[in-house]
Amino acid sequence: MNKTIDFNDLRKINVSEHIEKKGNLSYLSWTYAVDTLLQQDPQATWEFPEPKVWNDTVMVFCNVTAFGKTMRMQLPVMDNRNNSIKNPDTRKISDATMRCLAKCIATFGIGLYIYAGEDLPDDSTPAEPINIEPMLNDIKTAINFVVLKEVYISAVKTVKSDTNLLKKLEIAKDNRKLELENAQ
Repeated sequence: MNKTIDFNDLRKINVSEHIEKKGNLSYLSWTYAVDTLLQQDPQATWEFPEPKVWNDTVMVFCNVTAFGKTMRMQLPVMDNRNNSIKNPDTRKISDATMRCLAKCIATFGIGLYIYAGEDLPDDSTPAEPINIEPMLNDIKTAINFVVLKEVYISAVKTVKSDTNLLKKLEIAKDNRKLELENAQ
């Protein structure tokens, strides 16, 4: 008898190798989100309700039905700084629609960790300098891929949008990942 797949199973699926970056934003390409979803539930379906226009901006919507339930998500058509685009063309609307699909799939657990902190308010107070040496050390000494993922995600949340520190963390993570792969 096959085990029923639930949210806790889906949220453990590692899609990190498919994360892409645009500006300072990370995202999971819709192709990988769909592929991973259909591997887990081949009967999954999705639909895109009609976009809605507010003033000169557009909101797109997606409904995904999988694992016996339907999840809904919305997403404004945005630029790479998360600002709404005024009078977006069809390409921008299409791109936002597919990002909305990936985001909706994440509500089932697949790649949800990518969106962690997405809805946190912008804190415009000057930040204290961050000492990333302990984080780099944790990354460099991670004993396996699971630990590496955990310490890396925690470190990324700590440095937030400091691109210089993010790059240092990413280099350390990539180096440790390569070391772990070579040790196998």
